[in-house]
Amino acid sequence: MLNIVIFGAPGSGKGTQSDNLIEEYGLHHISTGEVLRDHIARGTELGKIADSYISKGQLIPDDLMIRVLEHVLDANPEKTEAGVIFDGFPRTIEQAKALKEMMAKRNTKVHAVVGLEVDEDELIQRMINRGKQTGRADDTPETIKQRLKVYHSQTQPLRDYYISEGKYHGIEGSGKVEEIFDRIRTSLNERVPEIAAMKAE
Repeated sequence: MLNIVIFGAPGSGKGTQSDNLIEEYGLHHISTGEVLRDHIARGTELGKIADSYISKGQLIPDDLMIRVLEHVLDANPEKTEAGVIFDGFPRTIEQAKALKEMMAKRNTKVHAVVGLEVDEDELIQRMINRGKQTGRADDTPETIKQRLKVYHSQTQPLRDYYISEGKYHGIEGSGKVEEIFDRIRTSLNERVPEIAAMKAE
């Protein structure tokens, strides 16, 4: 089993590189945003609780997010057997510690954390361009700057936490999609023993 966390600022290309990681290593993609939207749409108990926070513009409590993730892992054992990629979680050190505990209960762990690192000016331009193409309301210059401010305040400590655990793979996130993924693959193949063992089989 191989479990990877991918994180990066808004516009850093997490979704695109998640798809590449899934194809390369056969992982099951868990996007917390997509999972929450699905629960809300289906009107599940978890969805109703989540919606009570989201509808008020409040953040989902850590313990609720862990319950949601545990439900996904336990409900799809055949899909998660080879491993998962966590997209959008954890966002704080507290969530990272909770994830570590949750994985330990299942006799596994987070094996690697891929951090897509992109210059802020480039991030802003990417999202402005995306907003023009998609019409997303949160891709305006003012909103983008606020989102990046929040991201940096939350994520810098998390980045340092995973560096201290020896799991962080800082990846230059500028350039062509294929070039960026080559950097990710090289870093993971060289530094994650579990992947080296997989390749040797």
